[in-house]
Amino acid sequence: MAERRKFSDQFKAKIALEAWRGDKSIQEFAAKHQVHPN
Repeated sequence: MAERRKFSDQFKAKIALEAWRGDKSIQEFAAKHQVHPN
């Protein structure tokens, strides 16, 4: 089984701010940051 990824607080804050702006679709956003779209 693959090991679970751990994201830093800085990464989470950066992602949250980018998502909040809403200038990209969820699919584009997830692909850019290599995270699951859910």
